[in-house]
Amino acid sequence: MVASVSSFGRNGIHDFVLIRATAIILTLYTFYIVGFCAFGPELTYLSWTNFFSGLFTKVFTMLALVSILIHAWIGMWQVLTDYIKPVLLRSIIQLIIVVTLFSYFFSGLIIVWGA
Repeated sequence: MVASVSSFGRNGIHDFVLIRATAIILTLYTFYIVGFCAFGPELTYLSWTNFFSGLFTKVFTMLALVSILIHAWIGMWQVLTDYIKPVLLRSIIQLIIVVTLFSYFFSGLIIVWGA
């Protein structure tokens, strides 16, 4: 049995489930945002900031952000393991992707929960 520490899940089934779960969360978040834009008040800076100042929206936004990062990592890991065969090159690219995804997470954390 081959064990890979680069995969987010422990095996392909876990990755499959994580991809589907994150896709559902992202779909629900898309409906939530589109619903606000389509049926909410007129879109102004004040209405937008009031919408994102609510606790539910902040938590849901962070959940969506984490979901998209998990979704992206699994997808990129699968593409890289399929198409980039030299281990050193693949590891460097994976490191760059991980650093980028962590920077997206911390940027989102500061934007959503910051002052």
